[in-house]
Formats: sequence, structure tokens, C-alpha cells
Amino acid sequence: MNKRVVVTGMGVVAPNGVGIPEFTKALQNGTSGITFHQKLKDLNFSCQIGGVPNLPHELQSQYFTDLQLRGFNSSGILYGCIAGIDAWKDAGFETDPDSEPDYNTGLIFGAGTSGVEKFREAIYKLDGGEVRRLGSTVVLQTMTSGISAYLSGMLGLGNQVTTNSSACTTGTEAILMGYDRIRSGNAKRMLVGSCSDHGPYVWGGFDAMRVMTYKHNDDPEKGSRPMSASASGFVPGSGAGALVLESLKSAMERGATVYAEVLGGDINAGGQRQGGSLTAPNPIAVQRCIKNALKNSKINPNEVDAINGHLTATSKDALEIENWTRALGRKHQDFPLVNSTKSLVGHCLAAAGSIECVASILQLQEQFIAPNANCEDLHEDIKKLIDVSRVPQQAINRDIEVIAKASFGFGDVNACVLFKRFIA
Repeated sequence: MNKRVVVTGMGVVAPNGVGIPEFTKALQNGTSGITFHQKLKDLNFSCQIGGVPNLPHELQSQYFTDLQLRGFNSSGILYGCIAGIDAWKDAGFETDPDSEPDYNTGLIFGAGTSGVEKFREAIYKLDGGEVRRLGSTVVLQTMTSGISAYLSGMLGLGNQVTTNSSACTTGTEAILMGYDRIRSGNAKRMLVGSCSDHGPYVWGGFDAMRVMTYKHNDDPEKGSRPMSASASGFVPGSGAGALVLESLKSAMERGATVYAEVLGGDINAGGQRQGGSLTAPNPIAVQRCIKNALKNSKINPNEVDAINGHLTATSKDALEIENWTRALGRKHQDFPLVNSTKSLVGHCLAAAGSIECVASILQLQEQFIAPNANCEDLHEDIKKLIDVSRVPQQAINRDIEVIAKASFGFGDVNACVLFKRFIA
């Protein structure tokens, strides 16, 4: 049915800003949300820094009752519910616990893990023979689809309600899945996004793999260095991003504010062939994903004004830039402006794609390019491909019509989406 799809609401819980106004200001000012964590040091982590959103109890109480928060120990669900409810309200809708199910609106909200801390808590009780003291919400807090179960109940959504999980591509994939459902005519609206827990039991495996930086424990804000010659691994992060997607017809009928249009995208995998593996991308598949995203969006490569990359501050950053140059057929001064939100928030794992899609749309709406922090020493292999001016160190005001956002995840999976500035 080829319906046009637009973004009418957004919410974000990020390490450097909770809520759209605070997050926008942090992006414009290059404010980092990465801090030192004593607990990681006590547990002998090599990387002792990370990005964790600031959510005081007073703020949590605006979304959950004291009864709901009692025994609640799932940070990802907490982040996801706050971001999701904010996006819902931002789109002009209210929450009503007595409403009928909204069969026109669905939910696809991704997660990598859920309630790891709650699961650990439950294990200790079970090992102590205290099964009857586990509480009634252990299952809901620890199942991967806990976030979609919580959110759909809070909002009364009656269309498709599900959780996707595809490593670092999760958030971007959720957006494209929701987009497809609206385009096919199976829903008027979809609340989409993703979330990720924080803490040692989520981050420990990456520390053991030696893919996180260990060189900046005394200077946390300098730790996340995408595209930098001195990058030494990613900084872990956490949080959630959420978007309300809606058919343009529905948005216009109710006079909704439109942030941007979703032009289209593509999702694929490299099959862990041709250089791809569990932890490395198949470059041919990545390039294919980008090219197909452009084709599906009916966009010429020369129309892409900016790229919000995956760009994690690992050894694969230069390869990602090379893949973009090959897919777009653009190099040096002709290359679009490119940035990595991870320089300010770290790698938020399953939440990365959705938080970075929010960041991409905010740049379209406010007409600026957020800075690449800690990239004053651009990697030499990247310099051979694109001009240094394509990687801004400070926020710059710039006319942007189209921005491309891509995520490339563990398991050799890829997703790319294109957003366009919307002018009524």
C-alpha cells in the first residue's frame, strides 16, 4: 500500500541526557555522559568507566508507583518504559489505565538482555531454598520481552506487541520493522525503540573479550574515541530510545507535529562469510545493506547529507568508513558529514540504534551536526578515504535534508535507515 511513514513522537534515556530537551542540549554542546564506576574497579574490570543515565527516584516516581518500584531491579525495562511513555506523550497521546485496547497501535521494542540484576537476585534466593520469596514480577522483569509487556500494559496497545533482539542492530531493526507494519497497512501507528541494562553482569563479557578500553579510567570523558588513531576499544553504555511512527495520513488528520519522515531502509546479514564472523562484519554485506537502503528509500547517494555511523571506537571503524565510501561512491571532500553519538554516550549495546536514531532525527529537526568528541587525531586509514573536514570536532549548523543511520552488530547483522527532514 506504500503509505508514507513519519515520526510524531520521541523519548530518550541516555547517559548524557534524560528527555529530548536535555539530550538535544547535550548533543549540541558535546556533553559526555561517561563516568567512572567504583564497582567496576572493585570487581577488577580493565574498563572501569561507562555511560549510565541519571534517574533519581523522584523522576522514576513520575512513571511508576511506589508499589511497582518495590522489588524492581531491571534497569533496561525502567529506561525503556520512561523513553516509551515520553515518546507516546510527545506524540500527543495520553495514558489511561481504563481505556479500551488501541487496536490501531502496536509496539516493537527491542532488548538484548533483561533484568540481569533481578535474575542474579533470584538465583541467590533459589539456591537458598527461598523459591516462595522470589516475588510475583521476577518472570516479567527477566524475560526478554518484559519491556514490551510492561509498555503495552501501561499504554493499552492492541496491535502487534513484541520484542526483537539482534545485538547492536536491535534498535534500528525495531524502527524498520515498525515502519514495514505501517507501510503494509497493518497498523496506523507503532511505538518502536530499544533498551539496554547497565552494570557488571551485562558488561563483564565484553571486558573479558578485551574489546573495551582500559586506558581512560582516570579521565572517563576521553575514553570513547570513535574514528580516533588512539582509540583502544569501546566504552559500555546503557539507556533507551523510543519513537512513535505513524502513517502520514493519520498524523495529518490529527494535526500531529512531525519530526521527520522515514524514507526506508534495509536489514541483512553477512552470514559470517567473506571476512565476517561473530564479531566482525562481512564488508560486502554491509555495502549491500547501505545500497539497498538507498534503493528502498528512492534516494540517490549524492542526496545523503550526513551519516550517523555505528563507529564504536574499535579497530573496525576504518573498515566501516571504507564500506560507506564504496556503497555511496563518494570519497574525500565529497563524502557526507559523519559523526558517532557513541563518543558522548558510549556503546549502549541493544539501545544504541534507537538512541542514535533519536540523535539523527534531532539533528535533522534542529539543523546541526553533533560533534565527534575525542577525534582530534583522526585515524590515518580514515584520512586516506575522507577529508578531515567531514568529521566535525565541534557542533556545526548545517542545512541537512537526509541523514543515514546504520547499525552493525555481533553475529554479522546489519541495519540501515534513512530519515528526511519534514516540511509541511
